[in-house]
Amino acid sequence: MRKAVGGEPETQAYQEKKAQLEELEQLDEKGEIDLYYLDESGFSLIPSVPYGWQEIGEYLAIPSRHSHRLNVLGIMNKRNHLESYISEQSITSDVIAACIDAFFPTPTKPTVIVIDQASIHTSNIIFERQEEWRERNITIFELPTYSPQLNLIEILWRFIKYEWIPLDAYKDWTTFVASVEKILKEFGEKYVINFV
Repeated sequence: MRKAVGGEPETQAYQEKKAQLEELEQLDEKGEIDLYYLDESGFSLIPSVPYGWQEIGEYLAIPSRHSHRLNVLGIMNKRNHLESYISEQSITSDVIAACIDAFFPTPTKPTVIVIDQASIHTSNIIFERQEEWRERNITIFELPTYSPQLNLIEILWRFIKYEWIPLDAYKDWTTFVASVEKILKEFGEKYVINFV
């Protein structure tokens, strides 16, 4: 079982943005631009287990408890390159702007960053920085509402939550944080997604 978005995108806007994104992906594959996908996700000691099985007469249990929330901002490309920022504090528009500046100080080619319509992505703080970013060859590409399937970093979050975090990581907060940090650090080497 997985959570789903609470609505449907407007058809024409969705098709137009999807076509534009496909063009950007082709330019990225040709090496003419760098295309990245930005998003945030939260992790906690409440396990994300989509399914499981057990022997007849056997009872398996996964510890689940109230916990802190580990917030991760990620900026990823299709070549399994990931820049991430981890915090137990909320991720705000200011944090996003600072991460874009830190991760892309001097782009060597046009860089496009795909974002969804979350309020922290569409705030005045982000809007006011876009002209400065354009001058530095960074463009923000906004997806239509209710379109998480167009933001490839959603696949990364799904892999981490449903496949890569080992069950024994949920035994305590320190172990859990270390596990998430290890996955993020080793993404592109030990942990790889084939986006083809």
